[in-house]
Amino acid sequence: MTTFAAVVLAAGEGSRLRPLTRNRPKPMLPAATKPILARVFDRVIDAGCTDITVVVGYQRERVQSYFGPSYRNVPLTYVRQRTQLGTGHALLCARDAVSSPILVINGDQLVDQQIIEDVQSAHTATDAVATLGVLHRHDVSEYGGVLLADETETDGPVESTAPVAEVVERPHDDREYRLNAGVYALESAVFDAIAETKPQAGEHSLIDAISRLIDSESGGPVPVRAVESEGMWVDATYPWDLLQVNSELLEQGVSRTQPPSSNELLAGDGEVDSGGSVVVSQTAHDRSDISVHDTAIVREPVVIAPCCEIGPGAVVGPYACLGENVTVESEAVVTHSVLDTDSRVRASATVVECVAGQAVEIGVGSTVTGGPGDVRVGDRVFEAAQLGALLADNTRDEGSVTYAPGTIVGPDVRVQAGVTVRGTVAAGTEVRS
Repeated sequence: MTTFAAVVLAAGEGSRLRPLTRNRPKPMLPAATKPILARVFDRVIDAGCTDITVVVGYQRERVQSYFGPSYRNVPLTYVRQRTQLGTGHALLCARDAVSSPILVINGDQLVDQQIIEDVQSAHTATDAVATLGVLHRHDVSEYGGVLLADETETDGPVESTAPVAEVVERPHDDREYRLNAGVYALESAVFDAIAETKPQAGEHSLIDAISRLIDSESGGPVPVRAVESEGMWVDATYPWDLLQVNSELLEQGVSRTQPPSSNELLAGDGEVDSGGSVVVSQTAHDRSDISVHDTAIVREPVVIAPCCEIGPGAVVGPYACLGENVTVESEAVVTHSVLDTDSRVRASATVVECVAGQAVEIGVGSTVTGGPGDVRVGDRVFEAAQLGALLADNTRDEGSVTYAPGTIVGPDVRVQAGVTVRGTVAAGTEVRS
């Protein structure tokens, strides 16, 4: 069996997820209660890779301090991309650290282990220089599209592997594209292709290098092939996508994405009340590091990290993810939301479709009403996005605050009591009535 060295690309910021990425890179944002990058490592390791090189750049200290020299007893080698000059440039930074064949995977997207295994198996069975994992999706306009040779008229699955005719970033024509899943098996020739490809807008793109390989075909073996997979693939491009990522993980059964040593608690093993809710008690789960009051209700699916506390009469779930050391006080409600580490929901607050960063405090009686709402991301406005509010790191309100649907609040914001917050609030602002 061919052994692949893995290169995980985790150097980018994720600018469309600001302000959450102001203090950390996108791969370190939460997927359930673990960073997206940890989920990627889990899949790579479960697919048999025991040699992982991580390309880091923006806020690299956040990655290296969290994971250290190894993950699940697999050594991690860090390579620094000092300036973010594209995915091709990021891969070139790892050239001296790996030997082919290599598995290259984006560190900021969630992919199923099946996709990785399909790519590895398909690559081993051919003479291709590059094998791409692709998925059948109706709309690929926000991502990468792959056109298959002689198959542009079919909606059916790819049998085994198929030659790639073209790869296009964010296509907007009506040709029959497959979605580029961001999982590649590559031979060492790809490094030369990257180096020889003219940068576009100052960046060396891995996609441009793969296009060069496609164009270099001259009667020999097909250099670039694709294999279609049915595995799970989820990406968080915009703030509200983080809610979808976490819902997808919970729907799939996040416990199956955890290593055996996982210390997260998932609803499903507790007592079930007459309404179908899961009543999680300290005794039922034998968890000394998670405190759930006897009168609290936890409605599955949820996932709860260690050192969380859920107070009397509080309701958590469904589709709630509580990071480490989160507190939900008495009579508070948290549903369809992601609360990152050290956050606190004060008594009688209601939180619906909310993404909260680290050390966020939602005050007594405050309300995040849930979407849809209009959300501004950069110079674009997305209408009716399913987001109650995004509250970045260290945001705090004094209570009885209402967050209008689609609200984006930057880090280190303070909100006075009784205020209604809407639109986009810049970092460090004090919001007064």
